[in-house]
Amino acid sequence: QVQLVQSGGGSVQTGGSLRLSCVRTVSTNNPLSTYMAWFRQAPGKEREAVARLGTARGYTYYVDAVKGRFTVSQDKANDTMYLEMKDLKSEDTAIYYCAAGLIGGLEAWDRQERWNYWGQGTQVTVSS
Repeated sequence: QVQLVQSGGGSVQTGGSLRLSCVRTVSTNNPLSTYMAWFRQAPGKEREAVARLGTARGYTYYVDAVKGRFTVSQDKANDTMYLEMKDLKSEDTAIYYCAAGLIGGLEAWDRQERWNYWGQGTQVTVSS
């Protein structure tokens, strides 16, 4: 079993920055996940993938909408994943979720049903 606890978020103006945190706690009976990810869900919209992290090597991937503005990083000692967001835009407004426990291969990482564990979500609001 994996527990993900998120923190951060808040309200900023366009062009501002925020950092989200996701702390992972795993059972000794479960191997550490190879991948983690960030998703977001705007009101009335489906949950969409934002970025993923390969925890072993620190490999990151970003969807086009956030590429060049968002950065995923990790603190392995504290088993924490971060999402650093800069140059925020109104369309970034959403509830952000971290995910762990990818099921299957990376080809479908952007589907929410492919992840076993989720954080509680944190609100990010960008004012125009």
